[in-house]
Amino acid sequence: MSGPETTTEATATTEAAADRTEVAPERSAGPWTLLDGAVKGVAKKYSQDRGAALSVADGRAVVLAVADGHGSAAHFRSDLGARWAVEEFTACAREFAHEVARVGADAAGWPGLRAEARRLPRQVGHRWHERALLHDANSPAHGAGSRVFGPACCPGAQGRKEPPDLAAYGSTLIGAVLTEDMVFCWQLGDGDIVFVDGEGAPHTPLSTGPDLGDETDSLCEPEPWRKTRSHWQPFTGGVPPCLLISTDGLSKSFADHQGFLDFATGLHERVTEQGVAAVRSQLPDWLARAARFSGDDTTLVGAVTAPPQHSDAT
Repeated sequence: MSGPETTTEATATTEAAADRTEVAPERSAGPWTLLDGAVKGVAKKYSQDRGAALSVADGRAVVLAVADGHGSAAHFRSDLGARWAVEEFTACAREFAHEVARVGADAAGWPGLRAEARRLPRQVGHRWHERALLHDANSPAHGAGSRVFGPACCPGAQGRKEPPDLAAYGSTLIGAVLTEDMVFCWQLGDGDIVFVDGEGAPHTPLSTGPDLGDETDSLCEPEPWRKTRSHWQPFTGGVPPCLLISTDGLSKSFADHQGFLDFATGLHERVTEQGVAAVRSQLPDWLARAARFSGDDTTLVGAVTAPPQHSDAT
C-alpha cells in the first residue's frame, strides 16, 4: 500500500438504509467478505450503536459505517441520532462508491474523487441536521415552550426562538468506501478504523491517540464536518486483506491500545487459518466478552479477504 493522505475536512450524495447493523444480502463483494456484529452494553436497556456493511456497485465496492449515540441523560434520543448518522452516510457513500469504482485505477480521475470526498462530511452533516430538526420540531426534546424567549428574560423579543439544541440526538460517525484500487475513510468522534495489511501489521490512519475521557466530537455540534478527519489511500501493492471499523466499546474493553490492535491482527489470522465462516460464527461471542469488560455497546463491521481455499461459498 502507498500514498496515504490525511486531511481534516470532508462530504457526497443521496438515500440509504440501516437499523441496528445492516448487511447487504450480497455478503461477498469483490475480493472481500463482509463481517458485522453488535452487542448491547451490560445493564443497558437498548443499544445506542448502529452499523452497516454494504456491497455496492455490483460488488466492486464496499461501504462500511458505525455510529455511537452518546447515551447519557443529556443525549436521551441519541439512538435516533446514531441511526440517522448511518442512514445518511450510507446514502451519500453509496453514490460516491459508484464513482470510485468507475474511476478505478485511472489516476487522472483521482483529484475529482478526493474533492468529492472532502465534500461528503458536509453533505452528511446537513442531512443529519435536517432530520434532527424535523424530529425536534414535531416533538421538542425539551418541551413545546423550551426554545421561546419571554419578555422577562429578553424585553422586546417575545416569541423569538433560540437556535435549536440538538444535543439530545448526539452521535459519532465513522465510515469508509473501499474498492480494489483505493480506500476513503471519515471519522467524527471516537471509535476505531484499523487496516491489517498482507503482512499482518495493523494500521490506524485516523487515530488521535488514547481516549482521555468521555467527551467526543459529535454530529449535534454546529458544522460537525469541520471536525471530521479523513484519509485517502490508493493501493499499489494489492488491497488490504482486512478493514475493520468499530465503536469505542470494543477498544475500551482492552487494557491498552496494543491489546485492541492484537485483537484486529488475531481476527485477520483466524480468517486466514480458519476461514470467514468460522470467524463469523465466533464474532458474537468475542463482542459479548468485550461488552462485559467495557460495559458499553459494542459494534464492529468489516471487509476481510482470505485465501481461496478458506473462503466460504455462502
